[in-house]
Amino acid sequence: MISIQNVNKWYGSFQVLTDCSTEVKKGEVIVVCGPSGSGKSTLIKCVNGLEPFQKGTILIGDTSVGDPKTDLPKLRSKVGMVFQNFELFPHLSITDNLCLAQQRVLGRSTDEAMEKGLKLLDRVGLKAHANKYPGQLSGGQQQRVAIARALAMDPIAMLFDEPTSALDPEMVNEVLDVMVELAQEGMTMMCVTHEMGFARKVATRVIFMDQGHIVEDASKDEFFNQTRSERAQQFLSKILQH
Repeated sequence: MISIQNVNKWYGSFQVLTDCSTEVKKGEVIVVCGPSGSGKSTLIKCVNGLEPFQKGTILIGDTSVGDPKTDLPKLRSKVGMVFQNFELFPHLSITDNLCLAQQRVLGRSTDEAMEKGLKLLDRVGLKAHANKYPGQLSGGQQQRVAIARALAMDPIAMLFDEPTSALDPEMVNEVLDVMVELAQEGMTMMCVTHEMGFARKVATRVIFMDQGHIVEDASKDEFFNQTRSERAQQFLSKILQH
């Protein structure tokens, strides 16, 4: 589904990704973790072309992300992305937020887009809020709307970039519950997150990054029970105390 081969990225002379390679098969849930500044968010943004990379290849199915001929908006409609800060349009109602890309990118009629949007809003438990604006919802509710909006495009895979890091602690679980459900239904997912409970519950594999390198790429059980690198062990010892 997603193939990342020897990806390198620089910001000027500073190298943020160094020879990163991994594969994500259909239905896998990959959790990407690591200390702040390790390159994990940059890597996930390279997957759907939000960040350009200078060397290596990323394939989504047969489509090369780095190929200048690739239609990136079309590709992004197939690979849903959920960000830290929701990225909803504040001046549009929740329903309009859900319908806009369906109509503009997929060419759905207003009725089709509305039907799909309301169905997904119901699925994330927010149908009663359809006519509100993002500012009238809590952070957790806004993030669930953002997930519904991504799902409305019928993506083949979902990317999550620290989807709970901007939330108050009591709102984290309502977002993770939706993500767990998605994973259990077989959605292919790459998630940048520090939520190790989520990783233990649904991850197929865990990728640990440090200083732009993929240091560990292991099954969930291997990662938590027999982590090989000293750096990953240090990271886990700090994060699992809480």
